[in-house]
Amino acid sequence: MNELISPKRIICFDGGNCNRPYRLITSNRSSCFGDHAGTAILLFPYRSDSQRLEFIAGDCCILNSVAIQMTQVSHWKDRLAVVEDTMRSISQESDPQELVRSYGQRIQQLMPIDRRLSLSRRELKHPEFRITRSTTWEQSVNPWSEKNKLPLLRGGILADVCYRNETTLIDDLQVPATDPAFEYLDGFRSLLAIPMFDNGESLNAVILLQREKAAFDPDQIPDLVWRSNLFGRATGTLVLKSQLEAAYKELDRELKSVAQLQHALLPAELPKIPRLEITAYYQPASRAGGDYYDFFELPEGKWGFFIGDVSGHGTPAAVMMAVTHCMAHTHPGPASPPGAVLEYLNRHLATRYTNRIEAFVTAFYGVYDPQSRKLVYASAGHNPPRVKRCAADVVISLDKSGGLPLGVMEDAEYNESSFYLQFGDQIVLYTDGITETHNAANEQFGESRIDDVLAICGLDSVELMHNLLTAVDEFANGVLPHDDRTVIVLRAT
Repeated sequence: MNELISPKRIICFDGGNCNRPYRLITSNRSSCFGDHAGTAILLFPYRSDSQRLEFIAGDCCILNSVAIQMTQVSHWKDRLAVVEDTMRSISQESDPQELVRSYGQRIQQLMPIDRRLSLSRRELKHPEFRITRSTTWEQSVNPWSEKNKLPLLRGGILADVCYRNETTLIDDLQVPATDPAFEYLDGFRSLLAIPMFDNGESLNAVILLQREKAAFDPDQIPDLVWRSNLFGRATGTLVLKSQLEAAYKELDRELKSVAQLQHALLPAELPKIPRLEITAYYQPASRAGGDYYDFFELPEGKWGFFIGDVSGHGTPAAVMMAVTHCMAHTHPGPASPPGAVLEYLNRHLATRYTNRIEAFVTAFYGVYDPQSRKLVYASAGHNPPRVKRCAADVVISLDKSGGLPLGVMEDAEYNESSFYLQFGDQIVLYTDGITETHNAANEQFGESRIDDVLAICGLDSVELMHNLLTAVDEFANGVLPHDDRTVIVLRAT
């Protein structure tokens, strides 16, 4: 198209805005255009009614009552400003409904359309469809959360174009009064149906309507189709994001409930055991975890202390942890001796649960007699506790008893061993979330660093726990834990 011809003189009789030119886009080369036939000329409004326009062009030659197809033109920088404002606005939207509303308002500035409809055949069968949006509605309906409020129609022109899976242009629209969508289509002569593809199918469609016949420029239709579909994909992504956020919030609420239930299974307060200080720490890697510790008051003033670690992480491990807790507290009679308790737990876990879900539990269970300071213990594949004997300045590993993790073999046996505590002995029971803590170099914290913390004698159990957790955090140096962490610190007094 040739360059626009700037008129030497502009006359505007109706007081309108003469600074808004229009470009002639008709292919009509009628002689009524004089020397301007076949060129692009600027036309300024002289009189306007619903269908016809009279204009002044060039040197004030008046084209009387010429009905032409035209589109509004503004400087490219003005159009660019509208586009940038639109992109800036929609980039800030997090609500899909508000995104569509904002986009529709701004697109109307760039390409005025007499009426817009949106259709959906998602989850429907031919010839049913829903009208999801209409510029005639005073209040919009959210098509994702208020589907039951949307008009459900069957058959007619809109059903035909909705199920075609291709763009449809009707230059001379004729709508029978019996059409189900007559109230939406009546009075319009041009229809452009743009398919909105999802997984290869046009499950939605945008309907553009103009009152004039042949009002759409065919050369502009390809751009309209790809722009509409790109915006549709963006909207779909935002809908998916909103759905995922809602699902995550619901899941997070459930996980919080699981975590609260799990914490309720742990001791509400630590027992007061003669000649023994106790401090405990528990931190799951996520909302809920598979670590477990507990204390059991036994006959003759004895106490049992249990620490366990379920394989895996998160909610499945938390469920198995709850099962282990239940079994431990339903042990027939006192929870003693340690080997018999572990065999009881193992037998029931292996026959009822772990044989079907491929899970296991490592555990250490000790029975302590405050009178004699004797500790009898058994282990089911658990990390051996570390004992710092300050009087001799040595670190001892309680590893004389060993066995398979609980739930691996139904008939597994667990032998026992014993150890006598002395005044000032410091004992650390822990799960592998402590020793397997990683730093940025992918190194593990390990047992030796626990021994380094135990090197300082004379600390009470709270100070010792603080030093150990500080050492773990400083070693990780910001690397998030991938496993649950549980520690029990005992100090013989």
